[in-house]
Amino acid sequence: MTESRGAIVVGASSGIGEALARRLADDGYEIGMAARRTERMRQIGSELPTKAYVATMDVTATEDARRGFYELTNAMSSVDVVIISAGVASVNHDLEWEEERRTIDVNVRGFTAIATAAMDYFEHNPDHASETDGHLVGISSVAAHVGTGGTQAYSASKAFVSTYLEGLRNREANENGDIAITTIEPGFVDTDLSLGGFWECSPETAADQIARAIYKERSHAYVTRRWRLVASFLDHAPNWLLRRLF
Repeated sequence: MTESRGAIVVGASSGIGEALARRLADDGYEIGMAARRTERMRQIGSELPTKAYVATMDVTATEDARRGFYELTNAMSSVDVVIISAGVASVNHDLEWEEERRTIDVNVRGFTAIATAAMDYFEHNPDHASETDGHLVGISSVAAHVGTGGTQAYSASKAFVSTYLEGLRNREANENGDIAITTIEPGFVDTDLSLGGFWECSPETAADQIARAIYKERSHAYVTRRWRLVASFLDHAPNWLLRRLF
């Protein structure tokens, strides 16, 4: 691991994002942290064994978020990996517009704003220590495989994330590009966003498995790996059964 390797984690102030920042720093990465909670990120940064950079970012303010992303890349000596972990989830059976809008703004608009900025950065700054010209990692969800009643906006937003990342991989293949793109689909993780307890793992366990997927430059990974079984069931179950379950 070279000393100059760096990773940006968007959504680094809590949950999976925080755990990933800590795990990658332990592995020698300098860490760029982006989220809304500045003081929390500064506290996390002070506890990391490598140099940390902090950018206050609200991904729903897309132009400001993109500007902050580029400022973070300019401040860091190297950016080899960009991880987009920022996201929201809520149960909204009453279809309250503000809840649906917020989910779309963060999980779709905000995600796309940073994903496109990361791709632009990698395509125009290909001098990286890794074999690829950068690595984009998006945190989606097993929920992308089914529209669940009450969390319909969350499921739809994560389906967007997974499909968008697939599209970026196909774009890279068609253009003979060399940017690695990884889709992570966690099941239940013990964070503020968790919507259940079945097969729930800790953020640290999730971070360990995501880090391994990053290092192996996997196109796709489930966290924990057993959730592959659930995703396969959701993909093949008849609609009448899914309606009864969800």
